[in-house]
Amino acid sequence: MTRASLIPWAKPDFWGDEQTYLTEALSSTWISGGPFVERFEREFAGTHEIPFAVSAANGTAAIHMAYLALRIGAGDEIVVPGFGFLAAAHMAVHMGATPVFAEVEPRTWCLTAADVEARLSSRTKAVVAVHTYGNMCDVDGIRAMVANSDIAVIEDAAEALFSRYGGRLAGTGGTLGTFSFQATKTITTGEGGMVVTRDADLHDRLALYRSHGMRRQRYYWHELPGHNFRLTNLQAAMGCAQLRHVETILGERRRVHKQYLAHLAEAPGIVPQWFPPEVDPVLWAMAVKLEPRVYRQGRDVVMEQMRRQQIETRNGFFAPSLMPTYACPSLPICEDLSQHVLSLPTFATLSDEDIVYVCDTLKSLRS
Repeated sequence: MTRASLIPWAKPDFWGDEQTYLTEALSSTWISGGPFVERFEREFAGTHEIPFAVSAANGTAAIHMAYLALRIGAGDEIVVPGFGFLAAAHMAVHMGATPVFAEVEPRTWCLTAADVEARLSSRTKAVVAVHTYGNMCDVDGIRAMVANSDIAVIEDAAEALFSRYGGRLAGTGGTLGTFSFQATKTITTGEGGMVVTRDADLHDRLALYRSHGMRRQRYYWHELPGHNFRLTNLQAAMGCAQLRHVETILGERRRVHKQYLAHLAEAPGIVPQWFPPEVDPVLWAMAVKLEPRVYRQGRDVVMEQMRRQQIETRNGFFAPSLMPTYACPSLPICEDLSQHVLSLPTFATLSDEDIVYVCDTLKSLRS
């Protein structure tokens, strides 16, 4: 029987302190910058055991800030994966740099050191390891491979907040790490982002670029031509409220992942994203690859069939080689994932019963 209401692909969840903190921020009249911004940065850095965190208006702005702090510009090349959200590639273009798209590992769907090495040149300025769907790239391998160069390693951890690789939190193993707090992310401020680093000089430049190149001690004196990438005090208040309940959020997302794996185990034609033993993931989204020999109607038809059963899903990311705007050579692995990956409903309050319904429906659509 078809459900009466839609199971959304994602939705923000609130845990009881958001309204209290927002009211406090509003009553303070600090609605642009303010104490919650500083608190959010301090608490976020603390949870990640890293000295410096600089908030931003969104995750894309966080990447833009990272590039500016690294002085990336015209003629530089930035290696990015060909499967994953393309914010890092877009910001490279806007900086006058060239995104160089690499293949990904066919089981993890993430960048590896071998993928990166094949794309390096004398113009390479940075590698962006995008931790897709909550999985993590081999950042240690990538760092070791570029260790004898000036190439920076940026972790785009927008989809992997609180995932771990070998016990280390996503975003803390590279030169810089960037995060997103958009509405579907593990914790949310509506929109919002963060950059973390262990480098004091990079932190200083990040803070300058975030706010028109000015230091607070001397207003209207511009040390460099900055931007306005600031997070508001209201958004930061929500972030602080979400961080208070982070253990509950992580526990619930792990429950959702465990339930999906249990109910999709050994289902013909459904191949979940593979997580190496070094990775302790916190999923942004539960994604599977549909094998065309079993789902002969194709992934896009499956999405329509799921929607008719009141289940919202999303396709995988499109490879840049499939989109004319990027003028990218063929990337066969990324193109295959683009055609066959399906992302299932994933959020912390998704019930076990709804997960069973999603899994049973998907399994029933084998053609």
